[in-house]
Amino acid sequence: MARRRNILFVTTDQQRWDALGCNGGTLARTPAVDGLAREGINYTRPHVQNVVCMPSRATMATGQYPRTHGVVCNGVALPEDSPTIMRVLSDAGYHTGLVGKAHFEPLFDLRREFPQNQLAPADSTGPWLGFDHVELAVHAPIPTTHYGRFLAHEHPRALLGFGWLLSGLGGGETGAPEVKVNPIPRGLYHTDWVRDRAEGFLRAHDPSAPFFLWVSFPDPHHPWDPPASEHRRVPWRDVPLPEGHPGKALYRVLADKPRHWLDWYEGRFHNPEGGSSRFVPARLQDDQLREINALVHVENELVDEAVGRLLAFLRERGLDEDTDVFFTSDHGELQGDFGLLFKGPYHVDALLKVPLVWRPAPSAGVAPAVVREPVGLVDLAPTFCAIAGVPVPPWMEGTPLPTSSDAARRFVLTEWDSQFRNVGMHLRTMFVDRWLVTSYLASTRDEGGRFPILEATIARPGAIPHYTGEEGELYDVVEDPLQRRNLWDDPRHKSTRDDLVATLRARLPRGRATALPVTAPV
Repeated sequence: MARRRNILFVTTDQQRWDALGCNGGTLARTPAVDGLAREGINYTRPHVQNVVCMPSRATMATGQYPRTHGVVCNGVALPEDSPTIMRVLSDAGYHTGLVGKAHFEPLFDLRREFPQNQLAPADSTGPWLGFDHVELAVHAPIPTTHYGRFLAHEHPRALLGFGWLLSGLGGGETGAPEVKVNPIPRGLYHTDWVRDRAEGFLRAHDPSAPFFLWVSFPDPHHPWDPPASEHRRVPWRDVPLPEGHPGKALYRVLADKPRHWLDWYEGRFHNPEGGSSRFVPARLQDDQLREINALVHVENELVDEAVGRLLAFLRERGLDEDTDVFFTSDHGELQGDFGLLFKGPYHVDALLKVPLVWRPAPSAGVAPAVVREPVGLVDLAPTFCAIAGVPVPPWMEGTPLPTSSDAARRFVLTEWDSQFRNVGMHLRTMFVDRWLVTSYLASTRDEGGRFPILEATIARPGAIPHYTGEEGELYDVVEDPLQRRNLWDDPRHKSTRDDLVATLRARLPRGRATALPVTAPV
């Protein structure tokens, strides 16, 4: 009887598709993941179903779109009784684990006792959401994570070197936002801690049962504060401005898009769902962007090295032959494209498109391939079912990932719903053939309420764009791969636009009614 295949599921946070060498990246050295791409399947058009953390992670866990699992924005917790791939695999006899960032529930809302934030303080490692074993870490060593408690108890001085998430504070050599020189020894940084605890899970694993291990690295999400000893890997003065930065054409490019693009750049709209509310993109200096991107790629290299160590560990323990390895991210990062940073209601490749590499278990005999058809993170859970040899549950909305070219794969969908009611922005996006189309729904701002938490976050009243439902974006990614020319109002493309929008609306799943919170902590 053939041995059942294990699944090692590796995710990063806020990593662009082009961060990897196998996808054309030239700044970070990523030999471990590049090797997986050569040996396995590399997807060139993988899209997220939401461009912020919690909805995207809930989609990976459930195989459902945000409108179905209900986590439509950050701050909305995944219900504890949600069906998850972890529960499916556990019921099928898998030993399931998560090491690193979860973010299925708000990280910083300590008013309510979310189980995610109670595990570490209770010295518990689960079970939770279908995971048999959980050890948590996030971008900062907060005390509600196992990593934060580890540093607090054993290396308290190391707590002081991290940057503050969403602070917008400047640091480093250029005063760049969310940059901090972190003196922490590399071995204590969360990337190596996550890798070490993942090895601990594998070391304790009983080989009589297959395993599903989700290894979730918090990097390269801001704040950008890798160990100072590693900064020399990518000298920031040698980093060019990104190809996606329009340079002198910036104002013209932004003005061609819906109003909130240019409004954010100039500081009229503060994009509270994307990053620090203090950040005004127009104030970002070129050298600051260079330093940020250098540190992003330092973090990318550290993650890749951790992945390489995990792969070597699998080989040493004789597990590699029967282990499928996946590598992806929950969403991208603007990283200077269009002169912007972070993320938000901006549905372009920088945020929509993430790395997706699947190295099938060598024992499965799957030939290496490059798949150019569109796929989504919603397809991961069904793929895990197929590997495990269990039926895909009817509540999953994705389909197993193709292992070769598949002409039936024509489209992929992404949604956005505002976290804050008095922003009230709703986007629906589809990639199909050569077209990237985003239809804006009418804004649903709560005009009657002003909320103190937002007074410092949103600029003066009236600065928030209000959309009627007629606005949108349309890009031909073959002729315009950098998505600089918005064809939405071009009369020559009206018929194409209308047909695409009709298809988009028909393809959206029915979902379920979900009440948005007035304000939703991250």
